[in-house]
Amino acid sequence: MLQYGFDRLDAPRRAVVTIGSFDGVHTGHRVLLERLKAMAARCDAESVVVTFDPHPRIAMGRAEGMQLLTTIEERARLLEDMGIDRMVVAHFDEAFRSQPYESFVRDMLIARLGMVGMIVGYNHRLGRGSEGNFDRLQPLAAECGFELECVAQHTAVGEDKISSTVVRNVIAAGEMERAARLLGARYMLSGIVCDGRLDAVDEYKMLPPSGIYRCDLLSCGVTTPTIITIDGRKVFVATEVSGAVTIFM
Repeated sequence: MLQYGFDRLDAPRRAVVTIGSFDGVHTGHRVLLERLKAMAARCDAESVVVTFDPHPRIAMGRAEGMQLLTTIEERARLLEDMGIDRMVVAHFDEAFRSQPYESFVRDMLIARLGMVGMIVGYNHRLGRGSEGNFDRLQPLAAECGFELECVAQHTAVGEDKISSTVVRNVIAAGEMERAARLLGARYMLSGIVCDGRLDAVDEYKMLPPSGIYRCDLLSCGVTTPTIITIDGRKVFVATEVSGAVTIFM
């Protein structure tokens, strides 16, 4: 399901594609992803999410204070749980950032993925100078023969809008139940437990405020209730366990 880079892809297949960071895979993303799956089913094609590593802000040297809701592996897991067929991770560097959107669509999405359809968000931008918006993609879609749809911004009951920034603010306030409603899934922390401490947590991964939290812990395919204590960037696990775990808050 998770593939790194376009050079490692298999022979082109029929694919319906969406592109973006999809940090958190929140309920706004999920509306778009359901449209992606619907178009893929209609076109007898795979549903494919193209995302980036490192995050564009990190790659462009603007990572100060950066906090991500999901690691690449967590993102892939959430997308797979939603029924997305593949997640392709593009290496975001200067060469990637500076390529014209037309070249990326033709040389990567169509030639490498076999794209027959594309779903974009209301604020989607692609390619050098963020020039590839929905209006500019429309004539390219007509020329190259792929279907193109734009998804409006999603709002939830009691919320002005849903975005990764909104979710980060909710988590920063320690409102984990509300965060789960906005995400459409419980917030997860992944890492390695050693001597009661969760290590190997990605340096950019957002942690809730310091405090004590009731959670569920997944280890070796078994989920058990647990309590974790967060102290700054340190996470301590009450359950006696070691090795790779995922904590659902």
